[in-house]
Amino acid sequence: YLGNTMVQWLWGGFAVDNATLTRFFIIHFMFPFMIIALVMIHLLFLHQTGSMNPLGINSNHDKIPFHPYYSLKDTMGFVLLSSL
Repeated sequence: YLGNTMVQWLWGGFAVDNATLTRFFIIHFMFPFMIIALVMIHLLFLHQTGSMNPLGINSNHDKIPFHPYYSLKDTMGFVLLSSL
């Protein structure tokens, strides 16, 4: 049964006095991973369809597919930014 485990994790276990701090640190720890997940979603979906047409709506203009150079450039930019 996962309900009891989830409640203990959400409220910081059995320590009532420390529950707020525990929740804060868990959210603070997970925030960079959420940012990385959003970056990956951005790279997978926006760069697949092209930055001029992120929704994939058909138009009369000829679309040039997104070049892997830009994905590599974005990855290198992310690595450099995260190393600061």
